[in-house]
Amino acid sequence: MRPKLGAQFVHAVELIQRCTGRVIVAGMGKAGLIGQKLSATLSSTGTPSLWMHPAEALHGDLGRVRRDDIAICLSNSGETEEITRLLPMLKRLGATLIAMTGNTRSALARYSDVVLDVSIREEACPLGLAPSASTTAMLAMGDALALAVADVRDFREEDFALLHPGGELGKRLLRVEDIMRRGAAHPTVTTTRRVGDVLRVITQARAGSACVVDRVGRLVGIFTDGDLRRHVKTTPNLIHLPVERVMTRTPKTITQDRLAVEALRILKEHKIDELPVVDERHRPIGLVDVQDLLKAGLV
Repeated sequence: MRPKLGAQFVHAVELIQRCTGRVIVAGMGKAGLIGQKLSATLSSTGTPSLWMHPAEALHGDLGRVRRDDIAICLSNSGETEEITRLLPMLKRLGATLIAMTGNTRSALARYSDVVLDVSIREEACPLGLAPSASTTAMLAMGDALALAVADVRDFREEDFALLHPGGELGKRLLRVEDIMRRGAAHPTVTTTRRVGDVLRVITQARAGSACVVDRVGRLVGIFTDGDLRRHVKTTPNLIHLPVERVMTRTPKTITQDRLAVEALRILKEHKIDELPVVDERHRPIGLVDVQDLLKAGLV
């Protein structure tokens, strides 16, 4: 058998990588369903794409196509009437054509700039008629194409997270910066503030703790509800003491670029409810509370 991922495949990847428009995908019947999946996979991995029904395209949807677009047309026979009627108009609009076909001598193949060979020996159907092996070959080729483009574009985990904010995937890829408390919701005090003042600041912020910083703003401790409970019965004049006397020193921290699930791991491992978020100079810039992880559905 001839290799399916040869020079034509590489050329298709390069064309899509350089494309400044969108990738329009078209196909009829079962090939159209595979085309919809290909378009969705391209979009979800960073390549703007839309699916276009060939019959609807002949009745006005061609207005979606622009000169900078690439059109990927799927047809096992390469002779599907709705597809072949579409080809000259796509050319006239200036789109680059990529064929995905099982017949490299077909009208579709002849009209296209790049031909991706998805030919098979026979269909899996007992009658040898229903699209089965052919659609599986198209599906595999489409996935290979979309993922190869994502790879050469250096599509990263953070890019994937940006395009998949919902569902379990989105939750797993949330970053600390997406859920951390900032500004007024993140109380920060100096070491000399009295405990009574710190409690008022925490109450106003509706928080469960306050980060404690030194003269240059570096994090040196945290004062939490747990610290208050531990000292309220055993420390005389507690509310009048400087917070540095009763705070938890050198608390666990995290940076804003880390995954939220890592923050959850630290909270669980050390049995704590609050986690300061620090910058490269160890200055607190936010706070992750276990309640924030609950709201995000990570707990």
